[in-house]
Amino acid sequence: MSSTNHKNQIKTFGCRLNLLESDLIEKNLDSINKDILIVNTCAVTNEAEKQAKQFIRKASRENPNIKIIATGCAVQINPRNWSEMPEVFKTIGNVDKVKKDTWVNIEDKEQEVSNIMLEKVADPFFVSGFRERTRAFLQIQQGCDHRCTFCIIPFGRGNSRSIDMVSIINNAQKLIDYGHKEIVLTGVDIASWGKDLTEKSHLGILIKNLLKRVVGLRRLRLSSIDPAEIDDDLMEALSTEKRLMPHLHLSIQHGNDLILKRMKRRHLSRDVERFVDQAKRNRPGIVIGADFISGFPTESDEAHKSSLELINNLEVCWGHIFPYSPRNGTPASRMPQVEINLRKSRAKELRLACEKNTKRWMKNQIGSFSNVLMESHNSGHCEYFSNVKLNGRFPKGSIQRVKIIKSNRNFLEGVSLNNIKKENYELV
Repeated sequence: MSSTNHKNQIKTFGCRLNLLESDLIEKNLDSINKDILIVNTCAVTNEAEKQAKQFIRKASRENPNIKIIATGCAVQINPRNWSEMPEVFKTIGNVDKVKKDTWVNIEDKEQEVSNIMLEKVADPFFVSGFRERTRAFLQIQQGCDHRCTFCIIPFGRGNSRSIDMVSIINNAQKLIDYGHKEIVLTGVDIASWGKDLTEKSHLGILIKNLLKRVVGLRRLRLSSIDPAEIDDDLMEALSTEKRLMPHLHLSIQHGNDLILKRMKRRHLSRDVERFVDQAKRNRPGIVIGADFISGFPTESDEAHKSSLELINNLEVCWGHIFPYSPRNGTPASRMPQVEINLRKSRAKELRLACEKNTKRWMKNQIGSFSNVLMESHNSGHCEYFSNVKLNGRFPKGSIQRVKIIKSNRNFLEGVSLNNIKKENYELV
């Protein structure tokens, strides 16, 4: 994933958290020389780093006078790798990039990449509003305490650090007051929220407090969560709070227990099945999305079939499927590798399995009613995270009650209840 914003002064690679941080950087760019370009890098794969470097070289060729500032996870992990690029004017680490003072007199500052592993507190930074999105992303924690063998990100983000509940609630209220109808809780490992606070807490308690104390909050959604750390309060909120969206995206990664152990994951396949079964009992109709890696080192045909079986058993719809990509500096990169074409073909099988589940789910939605948050004048996302296109034009940011009348490959089609009579659709 990559995007460019603020009149092409920021180029963002990677995750939602990077996008959120780029939005914060954008707020500080108005006073910055127009010939400065910030490249917010990603380190999740070697390819992600390669793409960022290619972009930097191309930008420098097209505008030799531009001053390029490199930041993000790839820079944090190996700052010298970036500062030695002749095209890079300076580097800034992940801690400093979200501080306002960093962007004051930026052209006069030295390199700023501190040791992120020494950080104990997460900066509760706040982005006042998202002009291009009707959903608002709210950071609740930073970093990760776990050391999955395929992942380098903890060394780019540091150890897990929770933002205090009061700051989160205050920031959520500001987003609602700004006009957003839906808030998405985000971070590196949001399921770990609260463990490091003076008064220890957990994600379910935070969710309950947000829904109780934030005035006007219509929809609350979670970004990717680790199924090893789901608590009873979250399950209870799923059961009792309709404003908590019936859609969970799980960081599962694999369906074979031996591979999960080699990944150094903290769950087995039966743990995920038990969790999803409970979630479906607590919230009938809930939709499950998931991350899976195909072709992890030592993966056999039998192990791959375990992932296929788990996808089918859980009825995973919104699958994020990635063929394994070795990341320099991780234990998995030193394990016996699966041939790359086999990784890709297995990934294709996993994607097809998810697509079949999605197609079946979409077909079953025909005739049902849903609430769609309009992200353009004629489309948006429903509670289950499916994209829905409507007949007619509606205000961006409004929530439309619709009847689903048709399913397509990548979206549903619906008609607003306001238009039901004149379009002569039959209510059921």
